[in-house]
Amino acid sequence: PAARSTRTIVIAGVPAGLLQDDVMADILTIHFQMSRNNGGDVEEVTYPTGNEGVAYVIFEDREVVERVLKKDQHLLQDKRLPGHYPLTVTRYCHHVSSSLIRL
Repeated sequence: PAARSTRTIVIAGVPAGLLQDDVMADILTIHFQMSRNNGGDVEEVTYPTGNEGVAYVIFEDREVVERVLKKDQHLLQDKRLPGHYPLTVTRYCHHVSSSLIRL
């Protein structure tokens, strides 16, 4: 498989403090596996990270990264959440994030 860094996206805007971290990671996994979100098989979700409201999602396949990035807006919604939360999705860039994440 391709290097993990090329299969990773950075999610910002995760609502902090509403749910337990493992529940939030589960909700993120479900969101990014749904075809309506242009998603695909998720290998791993890292949440929480060192930055509040930021998560990392690693897909099995790097093609999914391209599809997910093409979607205009990602709204996080789940029956366990009190509202809908817009997420900012960016490509994992080693140079930008190397101080934040160790893959």
